[in-house]
Amino acid sequence: MRNTMDCVIIGCGPAGVSAALYVARANLKVTVIGGDESALMKAEKIENYYGLQESLMGKTLFEAGLRQLERLGVERIRDDVVDITWENAFTLTCAGGEEIDAASVIFCTGAKRMRASIENLQAFEGRGVSYCAICDAFFYRNKAVAVLGSGAYALHEAMALLPVAESVTLLTNGQPLAASYPETIKIIDKPIHALQGDDKLTSVCFADGDKLAAAGLFVAIGTAGASDLARKLGVEVRGSDIVTNENMETMLPGLFAAGDCTGGILQVSTAVAEGAKAGMSAVRFLRSRT
Repeated sequence: MRNTMDCVIIGCGPAGVSAALYVARANLKVTVIGGDESALMKAEKIENYYGLQESLMGKTLFEAGLRQLERLGVERIRDDVVDITWENAFTLTCAGGEEIDAASVIFCTGAKRMRASIENLQAFEGRGVSYCAICDAFFYRNKAVAVLGSGAYALHEAMALLPVAESVTLLTNGQPLAASYPETIKIIDKPIHALQGDDKLTSVCFADGDKLAAAGLFVAIGTAGASDLARKLGVEVRGSDIVTNENMETMLPGLFAAGDCTGGILQVSTAVAEGAKAGMSAVRFLRSRT
């Protein structure tokens, strides 16, 4: 027998946990689906967030959110949603084969980053490799940095770094450009072999043996995930961002989205606020049906 929930939240980062808190406290049946792939896990330091007297590792903040869910008795399924359909209610299919019916769904998957096959990329995460320019640019002020990517998302990250870094170089890793870049950003289109350094990143080594000195590498290859599921339901998507109104409602009744998957300012504070809005909107929607 399939599980039937009032609300299913896809994603257990700041937006997903925030939404779940509001739905659970309304005494509604809610399940959160998601693994540990939140971009917050890769944040070296969190400083620009209310109430922090000292910097906090992203991993620490992420795990604190999960403990909040546990205290409220919210079920978390560590899996990926691979399909979603709607016919008066939602049916979600997980990669492991589990199917869940839900009266409402909230997308909080974040902006899923594509991985590149570059030696030592994961090894230097949090030690020179970053996934958020706005979050971490401050730590690379007056230093040479690089952005990995070739499209609009990489352009966004590069432009955020320009006013802070000494220099910004775009590395396409052999991929063609998919956006127009200003002349102030140097572009290298050669395939990348590996990242090098001791405790922290110091250089990028290309397949032809050349090297580029860089204190930081910002990964911005692209986004995927929630937008694909939204398109399955016929929901409006602009680029890779799910379109919502001010209450985080999509054009499909009962479907909401919050956090990085909606675009805008990719910050923890924004994700938490939007998650709260989405959670409250879902509660109003569910109560209007009774």
